[in-house]
Amino acid sequence: MKRLAIPVAIVLTLGLSGCGGSSSTSPSPSTITVFTVQLSPANEAPPITDAEASGRGTAVITVHSDTNTVDFNVSVNGFPTSTTLILAHIHGPVAAPGTAGVVVNTNINSTNAVNQGIASNGSGTFSVTGVSGNTADIVPQILANPQNFYFNVHSTAHGGGVMRGFLR
Repeated sequence: MKRLAIPVAIVLTLGLSGCGGSSSTSPSPSTITVFTVQLSPANEAPPITDAEASGRGTAVITVHSDTNTVDFNVSVNGFPTSTTLILAHIHGPVAAPGTAGVVVNTNINSTNAVNQGIASNGSGTFSVTGVSGNTADIVPQILANPQNFYFNVHSTAHGGGVMRGFLR
């Protein structure tokens, strides 16, 4: 046992001798925050209960704090083939029911070419990059309290929103 204790003490002493220094350079904080938002008709207020309740989606929202821009990559599926999506955006801040307004708009609408595939078979994807506008004011708020914001998608049948999910 004593033979093992001496080599262990030497290794520990050598290992700890390199731990006292500090680095003069530290990594800079990331300027990119990614939110993966699960979208569901059950999350709408009130929840969607008709044929469009079968829809699901995922929104990957990338917030760039250095440029105050937002990118959206949205995938939806399970909707009836008659579904036409007309709007998609971030709402917030949510203080009480009914108090959240649109704060970052994707500018997706029923006539955008990027959105047309969704209406034909009940599923599809769309991407929008570099959204700005009022984001210089709103990006810091989103990053400070993402739970106070939600992303939702609207359809022609549900102009108030067909599915949503909160940023986390």
